[in-house]
Amino acid sequence: MMENKKINKANTEPSTDNSHAEVSAGSVEIVGVSFREAGKIYYFAPGELKLAEGDRVIVETARGTEMGTVKIPNKKVSSADIVSPLKPIIRVATKQDLERDAKNRELEMEAAIICKKKIAAHGLGMRLVSVEYTFDNSKLIFYFTCESRVDFRELVKDLASTFRTRIELRQIGIRDAAKLMGGLGICGRKYCCAGFLSDFVQVTIKMAKEQNFSLNSAKVSGACGRLMCCLRYEHEAYEDAIRVTPPVGSVVLTKDGEGTVVETKPLAGEIKVKLEGNDKDAPKLYLIADVKILRAPKRSKVKADEDEEIVED
Repeated sequence: MMENKKINKANTEPSTDNSHAEVSAGSVEIVGVSFREAGKIYYFAPGELKLAEGDRVIVETARGTEMGTVKIPNKKVSSADIVSPLKPIIRVATKQDLERDAKNRELEMEAAIICKKKIAAHGLGMRLVSVEYTFDNSKLIFYFTCESRVDFRELVKDLASTFRTRIELRQIGIRDAAKLMGGLGICGRKYCCAGFLSDFVQVTIKMAKEQNFSLNSAKVSGACGRLMCCLRYEHEAYEDAIRVTPPVGSVVLTKDGEGTVVETKPLAGEIKVKLEGNDKDAPKLYLIADVKILRAPKRSKVKADEDEEIVED
């Protein structure tokens, strides 16, 4: 996500703070911190602190002071896996810090209402998705979607005069919008992107075809309108199974004679075969291990290119 990329500067920009960890050869102690429920995890220097998963902490980032949640407790990692120097964890969040964070959430809701009214007043074709205050209130970030480019300079000036802080408007894609807003998928569970996926994965129409999904867009698309991320979860298992499965149209030799494959069940290791000379009989079910492939159907280049199409933002 775009906002995560910006936060990541916290561990890539040099600093003169003597409290930053000095990376030596070998291993370095880190703590992994996330700023959203399913956000990316960033490494910070714990110093003398011993932290547990779920602890709320105050850290220094390129955006200023932020509150995050520990996802990886104190751990040694190879110095080759980090970019030094690491930013430090300032402290474990206090009761006052938690109260301030809760207050910021309330302020964000109020800011969203005001921003929507100002977008309408300026006649801009923008859709506000989310609002975020930095922990120290030094910046107010508005995330929006828009089908085309929009000149929001006057809107920024209007918002700055209203909130008296630094304003940033950030355009995001439709998948990022779904991740920020959250919701329930057709499976009845929380969106994968909002629940546990820290980053988006490439999903292709080929994955849906190999899993015998209907190519009806309503059945293979998530709430964002893109192919469902979960199509990738079993993809490797399907690839391994399909590799040893005769494709539909193959001529195979069975214990009952030759026939043509009319249906496949890769994960079950089964195929249905229409035997030659038995047009009136229904296809028979065979285990893949019990048949021998005599001829496989040719695959056109056009078909192969279609299968490799990637659908993403």
